[in-house]
Amino acid sequence: MPGTIRSVSLVWVVLLVCLSSRRTSVGAAPICTNGQVGCHVLSLDNLFDRVIQHSARMHGISSDLHSEFEQYFLPSKNQIGRLGRICHTSTIITPNGKENAQRMAREQLTEVILKLLIAWRDPLWHFHQSMAHHHDFNNFSSNKALEMNDMVHELRQGVEKVAEKMQVLGIISNSVTSLASPEVLLPSDSADWRLMKDYDLLYCFRRDSNKVQNYLKILKCRIVPDHGC
Repeated sequence: MPGTIRSVSLVWVVLLVCLSSRRTSVGAAPICTNGQVGCHVLSLDNLFDRVIQHSARMHGISSDLHSEFEQYFLPSKNQIGRLGRICHTSTIITPNGKENAQRMAREQLTEVILKLLIAWRDPLWHFHQSMAHHHDFNNFSSNKALEMNDMVHELRQGVEKVAEKMQVLGIISNSVTSLASPEVLLPSDSADWRLMKDYDLLYCFRRDSNKVQNYLKILKCRIVPDHGC
């Protein structure tokens, strides 16, 4: 009997090791655009679907946090709904409305999306640090702020992969500046966010994350149209 137990245990160990190695090998392979060895090659349609879904989740989290801030600030300070708010990304020229976005060159619209994402790299980290010291908000809210920060970084990488795929397929030119040097896309006054309050930052991020989501949908519909366009 002890020998039988040991043999059965050994079988389970070997099986678990095999399953684990299979999961690791699949998860470790990066997503590529050019079909390099050891990469998962996704179609442009699938790449677009991934970044659009990611942008939708990111905008949803920003809306949830915005609602929490409204509940805290609106009754006493009336800051969320005030007029004349200026975002640090206001100098980034973005198309106003769906029709203008559809008329914009594909390269330009791709660059606008990347500009918005790059401009939020430092402000969201600052916002997370600030949230961690807000005694009026729980850890759940602070975790949301950190998640937004991570999602912006991941979404930027995803959009860059979409741009690289479009370049490989000859859909856009190689003139998308951020793929070579993202810092040159930052507006000269991009550090103005340091003068903004947390609720202003959150309002502006919710606005910009909605723009990113809509621009990605428009870009996809122009390049790989389907029944949802």
